[in-house]
Amino acid sequence: MTKELFGINPSRRAILKGAGAGLLTAGFAAQVWAQSAPIKLGFQLHRTGIGAAYGRWYERTAQAALKVINDGGGINGRPVEILFEDDGTDPKRGAEVVEKLVSQAGCDLVFGPLFSHVVIGTAPRAAELKVPYLVCSEGYHVASGMLNRWTMQPGITDVRAQVSSMAPWVLANLGKKVTMVFPDYAFGHDHRDFFTAAVEAGGGQVIAQVAIPPTETSFTRYMPQIPADTEVLYHVMVGPAVLTFVKELGEFYGSGARPEIFGFIDSLEAVDTASPGLEFLEGTHFWEGHNRVKQADASDHETAYRAAVGVDDNGASISDAKDVSTYAHMFSVWETLHVIKAGMEASGYQSTADRQKFVEAVEAMTDMPASLAHVQGDKRFNGKTHQVFGHQFISRVEGGKLIRAHTTSLEDGMYEDAVDYTTQSF
Repeated sequence: MTKELFGINPSRRAILKGAGAGLLTAGFAAQVWAQSAPIKLGFQLHRTGIGAAYGRWYERTAQAALKVINDGGGINGRPVEILFEDDGTDPKRGAEVVEKLVSQAGCDLVFGPLFSHVVIGTAPRAAELKVPYLVCSEGYHVASGMLNRWTMQPGITDVRAQVSSMAPWVLANLGKKVTMVFPDYAFGHDHRDFFTAAVEAGGGQVIAQVAIPPTETSFTRYMPQIPADTEVLYHVMVGPAVLTFVKELGEFYGSGARPEIFGFIDSLEAVDTASPGLEFLEGTHFWEGHNRVKQADASDHETAYRAAVGVDDNGASISDAKDVSTYAHMFSVWETLHVIKAGMEASGYQSTADRQKFVEAVEAMTDMPASLAHVQGDKRFNGKTHQVFGHQFISRVEGGKLIRAHTTSLEDGMYEDAVDYTTQSF
């Protein structure tokens, strides 16, 4: 297990520097921790496997958020530490990681996983251990009711909300005959099911669905499955070969006629949109959960967040312009950690005996205004379904950069409840 502890004893110089950057809570004086034992948070990290690119930036984001929280006084007057453990982006190892973090390391709760098959494979063990499990995923698995009361997703929206809120814009601006290319596992199946439903509800038609294994490394054999009469090509891919996928898509169409292209940025997370071979993406559109390129109307909170996580205005590491972040997703870690802080403080959390109180406190949350704690924008949490709702961004590639073209409302992504976890026993 790799243990990381940040910000426990900030120096006066560090405190003043942080305050100048707008990173500290108002009125904070130099913290005296007395003899308080630290709150230990377990982080289920995709350090290896197909989620490694995300895991690297999720870890950096968690470290940055942790420093802000400890520089601001910790949680309930106690310092906070995070213990990171690699799950290999593997469902079986995911359950083992939660077991290790809780039973061996004594963590108060576990958070952080992204890939939906890992979340689905891990959540039952979290319930058996009766430990809060806050996921930074996007699948509909939480809100669908298939998981349990201990599992929550308060820091990022789910696929159902994302695609249903954006489908009307796609149909109105790009076309109505859609071919979908998606990864053949739970996350991709959510795209397949909910975008298809949203397109049909809007008077469009999904004329083909191309499912590709997420571990695939070559995609040319899939391209001929795209019908010639496709008006909109909808793509979302994941894994280490995403750049290969997009380049091969460009080679397939060449300089000839092609459909309008609408992609989820998952297909290019951690990849520079100005990379050689991606010129054909000029004028195409992408969904972004958080705008990678700093937009002209960026808030002070957004600016402070970029500085804290070490990302420049183009979405790359400030120390290496070639190290592109997973910016559209990693805010979920930052926001989830701040939800943990808010939930523990609302419940008066003191020990693992208060885990149930913590869950109930998070369930009671509703509106989450845009702030340093919620840098992606304002959100609304549904305590019954354990799912948060927020804004979605559609960006257009202009000069090799992603420029926001449309922002959805909170209401655009809302849907009827499929479960009420608050009626379930712990």
